[in-house]
Amino acid sequence: MKSRWCIVAVVLWILTITVLGWFFIKGWTAEGSDGRTEILLGAAERDHILAEMRLLLKAVDGIIRGLGEPQPDLKQMEAAAREVGMHMAADVEPAIMAKLPLPFKQMGMSIHKDMDALADAIAQHETSQQILKRLSSMTARCTACHEMYRFKASE
Repeated sequence: MKSRWCIVAVVLWILTITVLGWFFIKGWTAEGSDGRTEILLGAAERDHILAEMRLLLKAVDGIIRGLGEPQPDLKQMEAAAREVGMHMAADVEPAIMAKLPLPFKQMGMSIHKDMDALADAIAQHETSQQILKRLSSMTARCTACHEMYRFKASE
């Protein structure tokens, strides 16, 4: 009898891990009417992620504006990039992260890591051309993500 319970426990454990792994990869998604994948979030969760995206866009805007100045304020540009680096990603609630599909999470984390690298590059006085090249790589991923995904409030 004990061995039967052990087998049931192991099967349930494997099933649980499989389901959790599937949701970790797929997230809470549905096919959207426009061909993009809809990420299903509560209204507050959607607002949180969109606010984070706006902060990323404001940082990019601040850096580009700085590059357009005759005497760029490198400290301000570095701070703008650093503000949206990995420490920002660390604040995301696990419940929200669980709902995001894996490719979305990977793109988002890469942007935050690259913002930290950009801040380092600004501090090391990379040229405007090098900084713009870094920004171009990041905004290409932003564009790709927006072409693949959209948020839908599930409440």
